[in-house]
Amino acid sequence: MELDETDKKILNAVIENSRLSLRQIAKKLGVSVATVMHRLNRLEDEKIVKKYTSYLDYEKIGYDVEVIIEIRISKGKLLEVEKRLAVHPNVFGIYDVTGAFDAVVLARFRNRRQMDNFLKKIQTYEFVERTETKLVLKTIKEENIRVE
Repeated sequence: MELDETDKKILNAVIENSRLSLRQIAKKLGVSVATVMHRLNRLEDEKIVKKYTSYLDYEKIGYDVEVIIEIRISKGKLLEVEKRLAVHPNVFGIYDVTGAFDAVVLARFRNRRQMDNFLKKIQTYEFVERTETKLVLKTIKEENIRVE
C-alpha cells in the first residue's frame, strides 16, 4: 500500500502519542476528524497499524535482566521452535536471522535466576542445537522510527 503525506503524518502522530484522540490528531495536522478516522481505519484494515500500546520502563517495575538469545535450530524445525518460544510471557521479540544462528530471541526477566531457568528450559527443547546469550547492559535507544 502506498502512503501519502497525510497517512505518514497520522502514523507519526500515533507513534508519538497513541493516546491522542481523533480530534486532537485532526487539529494537529489541520485535517478533518473524518479524514483521520477513515485513514486510521484503512491503516488498521491493511495491518499497518497493528495495535496501540504504551511504552514502559521495565527496569522501574522490576525487570532488571534483558537478554538477547541466539539460537541454532535443527533443519526444518525453525517455525516449530519459534512458536513454542513465542508464547512465553518474558519473550518480547523473535526474529529469523542470517548467520551462524537461525533465530534471535529478546526477553526480559526480574532476576538472573528467572533467566537461568528459562535458558535451561529452552536448551532442553528438541531441535534446539545451541544457544548463545548476551546480557544487555544498557539500552541507549529503543523506540519506533518515524515514517518518512
